[in-house]
Amino acid sequence: MLFNAKLSQDFAKDLYTEGIYAVGFFFPVVPKGQARIRTQVSAAHDMHHLEKALAAFIKVGKKYDILGKTKQEIIDKYGM
Repeated sequence: MLFNAKLSQDFAKDLYTEGIYAVGFFFPVVPKGQARIRTQVSAAHDMHHLEKALAAFIKVGKKYDILGKTKQEIIDKYGM
């Protein structure tokens, strides 16, 4: 959950740069203020795929300084 439409788009774009396909969803697909990223994991993914995805999420999360932040802290930083 990223809560902000632009943040969800930017986060998804940066994940793609890291080799991870994710889609930013925001209004009207989800309610306003409920923007998020969606990924899909399948049984065809091996452990190294999941490790790569986790590393990418951590790298991009650090870039946007949202790791460990509460919902309110993310909204305060990026808005809804």
